[in-house]
Amino acid sequence: MDAVSAGSKGIALTDRQRIAWLRLIRSDNVGPATFRDLINHFGSAESALQMLPELSQRGGSTKVVRVATRQEAEAELDFARRQGARFVGIGEPNYPMALRQIEGAPPLIAIKGVAKTLIRPAIGIVGSRNCSVSGAKLAAMFARDIGRAGYAIVSGLARGIDTAAHLASIETGTVAVLAGGLDQPYPEENRALLDQIAAGDGVALSEMPFGWEPRARDFPRRNRLIAGIGLGLVVIEAAAKSGSLITARYAANFGRQVFAVPGSPLDPRSHGGNGLLKDGAQIVTEAEDVLRSMAPVSQLDLFQSQDMQEPPIEDEKPIGLPPSDGERARIVDALGPTPTEIDDVIRHTGSSAQTVYLVLLELDLAGRLHRHASGLVSIDMS
Repeated sequence: MDAVSAGSKGIALTDRQRIAWLRLIRSDNVGPATFRDLINHFGSAESALQMLPELSQRGGSTKVVRVATRQEAEAELDFARRQGARFVGIGEPNYPMALRQIEGAPPLIAIKGVAKTLIRPAIGIVGSRNCSVSGAKLAAMFARDIGRAGYAIVSGLARGIDTAAHLASIETGTVAVLAGGLDQPYPEENRALLDQIAAGDGVALSEMPFGWEPRARDFPRRNRLIAGIGLGLVVIEAAAKSGSLITARYAANFGRQVFAVPGSPLDPRSHGGNGLLKDGAQIVTEAEDVLRSMAPVSQLDLFQSQDMQEPPIEDEKPIGLPPSDGERARIVDALGPTPTEIDDVIRHTGSSAQTVYLVLLELDLAGRLHRHASGLVSIDMS
């Protein structure tokens, strides 16, 4: 596989399964990790939906968990169609292949534009919103030349560096990742750019519901997607405390190659990028530096099958008996406010992995479990 001819793998969801998946991810306390565990434990989203109220109650919730209705899911799917968009599941052919492998990958994304752009190897380009003229020119140069080499360019539709990178790669393929719903671009001034991307050889995507206006905490979520979709990340003009550095941290944690363009020590917009170089990021001054470094990575088959694949509806797994009160108490007592590896909980309690994961699901749906990086978990002791 090379940068131009990456293949597509996956299993398509049925219409019935897509509705169930959308209902599940839109239900209370169900994030990407919880969604994955529910599918893996119960075999299908439909079975998991039936169990949500009981699981939440067993986890100690005093409130009835809100389960998204079929009508709500159908309304969102219909709205997406009217917007020229659609939903793609994590196991389906047009889901970004590198994104499948990251921790906390969204089970469903809404996309609008040319879906085949998502299955090409991608390079992220991010940087300052308040960039210099030189920074914008560099971003355009990197995006244009890397795009011509066969990579899609992924960025966050923000002002400055993001905008320059998108504009320079519309003809070769660009991916705009939104912090809000696909119908809520930020900033508003880039709505025309979003339309241009979707109408050209580009695609926009979001994990958030239609109508969702982005809040401050949604932008780091978006940044993890930028880092996950790309095999590498180029940082141009990033301040010492910026979203670009959050994206770079995600990229490093995902095992991606992080590149940074050096800047003047006198320019605050370069302090973050220069700091990345001090911490081990690869220095780049032209697109060829990135392409040369990425060449070996682009030849690897990095896109193995995602373990979360829903089987046919008629082959759903039977739902096992819940753990006893004593076993549940023993597992809950093993948890605390300090993040802990799940394998340590299994060894400490002597319970089966399936039982421990089921209790964690109960706590999660009750809003008592906290998930941390690297799969660690802790419990709310209040």
